[in-house]
Amino acid sequence: MTESATAARGSEAPPPRVSVIIPHYNDLANLGRCLASLTSQTYPAEQLEIVVADNGSPQGIAEVERVVQGRARVVLAVERGAGPARNEGVANTTGETLAFIDSDCRAEPGWIAEGVKALEVDDFVGGRVTVLVDDWAALTPAEAFERVFAFNFKDYILRKGFTGSGNLFCPRALFLKVGGFRMGVSEDVEWSRRAVATGFRLGYAPKAIIGHPARHDWAELIQKWGRLNSEMFTLACERPGGRVRWLVKSLALPLSAIAHTPRVLLSDQLYTMRERRMALSVLFAIRFWRCQDALRLLARARTKG
Repeated sequence: MTESATAARGSEAPPPRVSVIIPHYNDLANLGRCLASLTSQTYPAEQLEIVVADNGSPQGIAEVERVVQGRARVVLAVERGAGPARNEGVANTTGETLAFIDSDCRAEPGWIAEGVKALEVDDFVGGRVTVLVDDWAALTPAEAFERVFAFNFKDYILRKGFTGSGNLFCPRALFLKVGGFRMGVSEDVEWSRRAVATGFRLGYAPKAIIGHPARHDWAELIQKWGRLNSEMFTLACERPGGRVRWLVKSLALPLSAIAHTPRVLLSDQLYTMRERRMALSVLFAIRFWRCQDALRLLARARTKG
């Protein structure tokens, strides 16, 4: 290498310091796996800080720190909810770039490097999420359904205009200008809309990949969709004509199961007809359940006036 080339390399600016924020509550086993994936990143370790914002896990913060084993700094987020925990995490970090991941997710080795690279093109970005199944031999109907329909960040970003907060990169300055995550609403949708309304451009980073475990059974699915329905209904009511649009979309949910049947039959995320039949059974059941739950929310809101 010539002297000039050596000097040029020596003058290159270091990559930005990245703060990784992990909200956590009562999920120590998955938190350990998440941290293991973050300590295997290709991004320079000296340019990383990792903060776990614990939401008052019943085991106590000392037990959380024992599981963390020095791989991150643990802070206590007193206000309940993943959004406030993320906000508390940000307040306890110093990096110029923020990376958000959930405690039950596992980052692929290039996750941080690819997310930071994508910020050279767009103002804030969401990455790709794959759906993890631990035991294919014991695949459940809920897992088969999630393999096809869960965590489609590409669709969220390119078609719906928001990114999930479990795989999100943004500059600290952008986050401070947009403000923190709200409580009681679908926080990632609301935050993304606020960022776009402020003038920032959202992009998709397909190589910034994390894995998220599939929901295992029906109880976990309706817990997820009950929460999402409630949060999205709150957002809908904040917009003019939101309740009318909510009614129309709710009534269309059962029909949407028919429209999405080819997606199950053609999906490359399932491999046998048995798996596809399981996914279809859950698709129709969950769309009918979501319709009933959405109408219940609307009726209750009308009763309250």
